[in-house]
Order: sequence, then C-alpha cells, then structure tokens
Amino acid sequence: MGKIIAIANQKGGVGKTTTSINLAASLGVLEKKVLLIDADPQANATSGIGIDVESVDIGTYQLLEHSNSAKEAIVKTETPNLDIIPAHIDLVAIEIELVDKNEREYMLKKALLDIKDDYDYILIDCAPSLGLLTLNALTAADAVIIPIQCEYFALEGLGKLLNTIKSVQKIHNPELDIEGLLLTMYDSRLRLSNQVVEEVQKHFNNMVFQTIIQRNVRLSEAPSYGESIINYDAGSKGASNYLSLAKEIINKNS
Repeated sequence: MGKIIAIANQKGGVGKTTTSINLAASLGVLEKKVLLIDADPQANATSGIGIDVESVDIGTYQLLEHSNSAKEAIVKTETPNLDIIPAHIDLVAIEIELVDKNEREYMLKKALLDIKDDYDYILIDCAPSLGLLTLNALTAADAVIIPIQCEYFALEGLGKLLNTIKSVQKIHNPELDIEGLLLTMYDSRLRLSNQVVEEVQKHFNNMVFQTIIQRNVRLSEAPSYGESIINYDAGSKGASNYLSLAKEIINKNS
C-alpha cells in the first residue's frame, strides 16, 4: 500500500517544489517506486523534472475533473523509479469548476484509488494557497510535510496552516498525519537561521525532521536544466541533504 504525502505551505518560496522534486528523486534512487503529482497551476514541478509544460495533454486538471484516469495521466521521467502526473496552466480554472460539484474535496482521493498500490510513495506538490486544490491534496493524503524556510517570517502563517490541517482531519480525513516540519534554506553563517531552527525545534520538538536543507547554489540551478539535484549534481550538499531526508522518511515508515 503506497503512502500519499502532500507537501504543503500556503506561503510561497519556502521550498515546496524543490522538496517535492528532490525528495521524489531521492526516494527513487533509494529503490522506492515514486509518483510525483504536480497540483500547482504554476507547474514548476513539471518543468523542473524536464517535461515541457506546453506539451501536457493529460494532467492534474483532467484527473480532478475525472475526464481521464490517473493511469492515463502518468508520465515516465528520466529519474529511476520516478513517474509524474504533470500540470498545465489550465489547472488555474479547476477551483472555479469544482465549486458546484458534490464532494468536491474528494476528487483527487477518488482519482488515486486505482493506482495507490502501484507505488511506495505518492508525493503531491501543493499550490501556495489554502484553496480547493490544497484541500483536495490534504483530503487525499495520508500525511503532510510542511517546509519552513529559516527566515524571519517563517512561523507566520504556520498556525493558519495547522488549523486548516486540523479542520481537514475533523471533517474530511481523520487519518491525516503530520509527517514532519522540514527546515529549508538554512545558512549556518546567519544568526537568524540558527534562531529560527532553535525556535521551531523548541516549539514542535519531535515533529521536526532531523534533516535540515541547507542553502545550496546547485539546488537552485538544477530546475533550470529540468533536472533533480540527484541527476544534476549527485555530489552536492543539496543532493546529500535530500538523500538524508528520504532515508529519514523510509526509516520512519518501515
């Protein structure tokens, strides 16, 4: 039985897509069968893994509309053991189109039923909002990873997201767990980065992943080449951080 993990935070620029792509690739390299779902209309996970967004005919939009099955939407990537359900800018319209539908929060959950057992992990890259797309992801997921950047506004909005997760647990998905809070964009030379790490670890204790994702130039460069950090520079600090995170998740779930 595959585990579905949503990667969510309504704040933009916290490393959601970077984490989605590189965690998926790292789990793949560690011989886990992985599906990455791009549930963000910006489609950065799609282009960041080397797929031309303009060429996407069947993707997350069709999946949520139930006009195509999940199996029809899956695209193989060049990364070992990693498939993707890509996104296209047309995903912007889905929130409006789902508004009048019955059980609109369950569209993704239903669409994934027939493929859940085909993968060890299904990762969902969420949009930077708490709209219907993110709600669908949280309703479909078994757990959620919350990336938090090591910067001044890091904890702002976290309470709001945790409240959303609580209400999803109460109304739509009582099984939803928090897989962990992931500290990203850490720079050991900055006092502020260290303060944020201390603050988050003090408040959330065991909920925080031991792995911290450090600021890394190679990590920023990789998406412009349409590659995960594992393909782009396996020897970089970024690759080592995400492999460490993947191992932590595997150990936690074994």
